[in-house]
Order: sequence, then structure tokens, then C-alpha cells
Amino acid sequence: MATLPPEAPGRAPVPMNLDHLLLGTADLLDGVSWLADRLGVEAAFGGRHENLGTANYLLSLGRDVYLEIIGPDPEAAAGGPPLPFGIAELHEPRLVTWAARATDLDALVTRASGLGVSLGQVRPGSRLRPDGAELRWEVTSLGASLHDGLVPFFIDWGTTPHPARATPPGGQLISFRAEHPDPAPVRSTLAALSLALEVDEGPEPALVARIRTLSGDEVELR
Repeated sequence: MATLPPEAPGRAPVPMNLDHLLLGTADLLDGVSWLADRLGVEAAFGGRHENLGTANYLLSLGRDVYLEIIGPDPEAAAGGPPLPFGIAELHEPRLVTWAARATDLDALVTRASGLGVSLGQVRPGSRLRPDGAELRWEVTSLGASLHDGLVPFFIDWGTTPHPARATPPGGQLISFRAEHPDPAPVRSTLAALSLALEVDEGPEPALVARIRTLSGDEVELR
């Protein structure tokens, strides 16, 4: 596998409050296969989001950080609500957004609104793992996608054990950054939310994750 160029010096490799990355796909199993070709390991089924019409597969990228492959739930009934993050229109899998850890999300939403950043309403979420255990969380609005998904939504797992701890290893996340044709407004929004994500100028909005695989190669996902 080709060696990737080194990261620029002086940048924070990974935001401290990064919770997970979301790899969107228009076909869930195709997305699992696509990622397995790149990381050399197959993700494990996570569960279904019945209120969203989606399901996911997961891989751990280190303690309390994981990669979520999210796509249309093959078992969901037709005619449901529009799928989040525009995944139904994707031509190939890509990183569509990310989630940041936080607590007291209602206070966070209020504070962000005072700074001119709308995070939408806080809502509960849940899913059943294949072993029958129920995971519960609270999350800011998935529909309030800011700057093409470069600004994350926020999640609070409460007393639920973090999913990364019961997820097969997929490698180690060694850096995470963003690109945007007009990075200044993105940086301003991230700073207002106290998020230390590096944003470089690039031809189109993109999230860029560098992962060291279990075999020691470095792979870049966008």
C-alpha cells in the first residue's frame, strides 16, 4: 500500500471530544465491503435505528472512538422519513459527518444559540445490539447539518457503556481534519463550539481521517 504524506506539524491530530465518525453509504452491505477492502477487517453489525430508517456496522478506532457505517436499513418499511445526511443519494461511501461527546446537551444548545449557532433540538435515541442489550443516548438534531457536515452533532451516552468498548478493532485513528473551499466560517463555528478540528482549504467540503490498520498500513478515508 502506498505511503501517505506526513501530516503538517503543529496541528492537533484528533479532537479530544471526538466520539465517532460516520461513513455514509447508499447500500449498507456495499459500504461494509468497501471499508473492509481498505482496512482489511470487516465491521460488526451494530443495530437498527427504527426511527431513522437506518442501520449500522461498527469498528473501534481506539478507546472511546469508533467508525460507524450508516446506511438504509434493509428491513425498514418503504415510505419512511428522508434518510439523514443525504446517504440515499451517495454514489460511493464517504465520511458524511462526525459526532462529538458532550454532557448537558440542552445547556449546550442554548449556549450555542446565543453565539448564533443552531444545533436544533435534543432528542433521545436508542438501538438494540445483536446480543439484545439496549443502548440509549441523547443527541442534538441530526438534521441541523452545519457547513456540509464538517461541524458535528453532539451526543451524550449517559450511563450507557461506550460502543467502542464492545466493538471489534479496526485500527487506530491517528489524525482527523477537514477541508473546505472557504474555511474561515467553518473555523469560526467550530471555535464557538470549542471544537479543535483543523480545517484546511480544499476544492470541496470533506472530512479526512487517517487510520493505521491492524497490519500497520496507513489509510486515508474521506
